[in-house]
Amino acid sequence: MPCTMDVEIKRDIRKLSLAELEEFFLSVGDKKFRAKQVYDWLWNKKLKNFEEMTNISKATREMLARHFVINHIRVDQMQRSEDGTIKNAVMLYDGKIVESVLIPTSKRITACVSSQVGCSLDCNFCATARLKRMRNLYPDEIFDQVATIMEEADRFFDRPLTNIVFMGMGEPLLNYANLIESIQKITSPEGLGMSPKRITVSTVGVCKMIRKLADDEVKFNLAVSLHSAINETRSRLMPINDTNPLEELAEALKYWYAKTKRKVTYEYVVWKGINDDEAHALALAKFCQVIPSKVNLIQYNPIDDGEFQQADPEAIAMYLKVLEGFGIVAKIRKSRGQDIDAACGQLANKNDLIKS
Repeated sequence: MPCTMDVEIKRDIRKLSLAELEEFFLSVGDKKFRAKQVYDWLWNKKLKNFEEMTNISKATREMLARHFVINHIRVDQMQRSEDGTIKNAVMLYDGKIVESVLIPTSKRITACVSSQVGCSLDCNFCATARLKRMRNLYPDEIFDQVATIMEEADRFFDRPLTNIVFMGMGEPLLNYANLIESIQKITSPEGLGMSPKRITVSTVGVCKMIRKLADDEVKFNLAVSLHSAINETRSRLMPINDTNPLEELAEALKYWYAKTKRKVTYEYVVWKGINDDEAHALALAKFCQVIPSKVNLIQYNPIDDGEFQQADPEAIAMYLKVLEGFGIVAKIRKSRGQDIDAACGQLANKNDLIKS
């Protein structure tokens, strides 16, 4: 009979909590405080290998390498736009690819990060939706996207990262537990130390999970991809509206505001021949009165098939006039990184999810 050997499958050490790390060190006869040292290297110093843990003995580092791995992301391809935007095609430990974006302006540097490999929601105007969802990202994979962009902000712009938006690939609220854990790591003093007020999570409007955000008393900001305040139109654009219609979304947002007292941002694209008339503008203005809110009118970024086209400037001006008439703050948000397919709705349009 062939000889067989028991091979230990190494765990990703960043899947362990600080308490679990402490238990591990005690189980191998080491000191409990060693766990805090390692935890600091992993999250605060963003270390990618055990060998660089210089305040830990060589024997301990070798022991860690025998038991664990660090499944750090790797930037497989970086593209730089003419406007300074940087898009990272990020390879995960299993070979799958997601994308994240550094967006520089004169006043801020924003990281746009992904929460899933692909997406399951089938929004008809979005390139990512065509990829289908393959899996959720782990907290450390989300954390690594932010840490990488933080380093790029310093290296290429000599400025700090100021804001984080969960507006990349995937629906964040359908990866709820990992989303929350990643934000805890990003905002913790033991992690990246970012303020939750600088973080915005964008959702297509998963009503049950918006209520859970409120119940969990999160401190970050909420944005909703709305795109129409008329059910028939919104369902055409976003199939999730069939199961989470505007009436239910309004109730969930009322619950959010009652719990948090924080306004919501509506992300809204105006398309030619779809929602570029006054009836849609008035419906949006009415929906904005559900709770205190503001509107970002977003420039549409084509995804090659021509089914959706950016509305004429006159339609955008009409929207602004209608919203202003109702006392609603609205801004036109210009897209950046279009030349490298890094703008809203374009992520993963031209990148493979798995490297061959």
